[in-house]
Amino acid sequence: MDQTVKIKNEEGLHARPAGFLVKKASQFKSVIEIRANGKTANAKSIMSVMGLGLNKDADVTISAVGVDEKEALDALVGLVERKFVAEA
Repeated sequence: MDQTVKIKNEEGLHARPAGFLVKKASQFKSVIEIRANGKTANAKSIMSVMGLGLNKDADVTISAVGVDEKEALDALVGLVERKFVAEA
């Protein structure tokens, strides 16, 4: 299952938000990938995510396959939509 979202924060997906994304993705058992600009990254690898070089307003597709795919997708899409601000 997958969903496309837009990077909303001004700095794009630089080191700090990429770290938040990887940390969140690593909490799930599912295989999680991010696709953008014709590239695919392992969402559990900081180097892979940073390699996408995503800027503000970039469209990214997050996909999750596995036992907790819905929960993983919901959590990661929510994180992107909140501009990588943690939940209260």
